Amino acid sequence: MDFHALLSVNGLAFYSGVFAWTFLEGETIVLLSGFAAAQGLVDPLLLTLAAGLGSFAGDQCYFWLGRQFGLRLLDRYPRWRHGVDAALSWLERYDAGFILAFRFIYGVRNISSFALGLSTVRANRFLWLNFVAAGLWAASFVAVGYFLGHELRWMLNDVARSIKLVMLGVFVAIVGGIGLLHRLHRRRRQPAPPGADMILPPG
Repeated sequence: MDFHALLSVNGLAFYSGVFAWTFLEGETIVLLSGFAAAQGLVDPLLLTLAAGLGSFAGDQCYFWLGRQFGLRLLDRYPRWRHGVDAALSWLERYDAGFILAFRFIYGVRNISSFALGLSTVRANRFLWLNFVAAGLWAASFVAVGYFLGHELRWMLNDVARSIKLVMLGVFVAIVGGIGLLHRLHRRRRQPAPPGADMILPPG
């Protein structure tokens, strides 16, 4: 069974895996899946839906943990405090813009939804902003992976065409060289015609 058939048979398992992965993290798997979508292996719309819902559900869970158990978890894991303080500082400066963009900010992405649970942001406001942000995040990374996949496919097609031309040139050169050597060899072995003057070496 080839890879296309494998994905068609296990499509639900694949999209469920994307959902589970993006629940926890996800940029890498979304990029690679977008790359696969460019090759026609997966549906980009279903991929975007699975990635967006997984990211949304994960951050809703982390927000709830922060809201319900945030202070106790910080006492137990004090090394989280630096990330929480950084995320809350961004929230104070940019408010809704930070909620929409924190998935794209390296260094605070993983702790931000937990930190927002510790803030005064209303739960229903976070829910809707988080839903929009998860959709934007999923669509962006699927689009990037899809674009890179198309670019690589075109590059590989160009390389394949170049390799074919080079191989054709090498084949023509080899055949031409063999033909030239064969003609030179025949000329060397050809006997002198009758009546030709013979030059004898000195005695």
